[in-house]
Amino acid sequence: MELLLLFIGAILVNNVVLTRFLGICPFLGISKKVETAFGMGLAVTFVMTLASTISYIVYEFILDPLNIEYLYTIAFILVIASLVQLVEMVIQKTSPSLYQALGVYLPLITTNCAVLGVAVINMQAEYSLIKSIVNGFGTAVGFTLAIVILASIRERIEFNDVPKPFKGYPIVLLTAGLMAIAFLGFSGLIK
Repeated sequence: MELLLLFIGAILVNNVVLTRFLGICPFLGISKKVETAFGMGLAVTFVMTLASTISYIVYEFILDPLNIEYLYTIAFILVIASLVQLVEMVIQKTSPSLYQALGVYLPLITTNCAVLGVAVINMQAEYSLIKSIVNGFGTAVGFTLAIVILASIRERIEFNDVPKPFKGYPIVLLTAGLMAIAFLGFSGLIK
């Protein structure tokens, strides 16, 4: 039950994009089309879940026993960069169109503060390996949910009569703000 609450909380209550404002760059940059946003969400899900797992192992079995915990940021970034390279190679081979659509944002997952943020949150909350995996996966699902919802809204308002000062990123930021307010409604869901 505790793991289920952690999973649902990571998706809805503590949504990494809409409550912590982490991962804003791909959230705004890749959310023009639902298909591309979903592809980015899958890539982030893979990287975030594995990064949570491997970061836990690196911290618990290498950094902590050697009393070099202060190097956790560098170690976690190395883990994330390696995973992103793996994802980039796989997507380039399996889906060249998605690879082209993601463009520069795919390698930027390395610097996506949401991925690093989840690894750090897992460490600071002293989650076990299972809890780290569940929190990482739930957070990634929450990221995917937020970016796909924003992409679907952007597709719908693309041809609407939006006042000129609000065209482009102003209406996207306004939409993201309204989504964040809507997700606040989940704050009482889990205590």
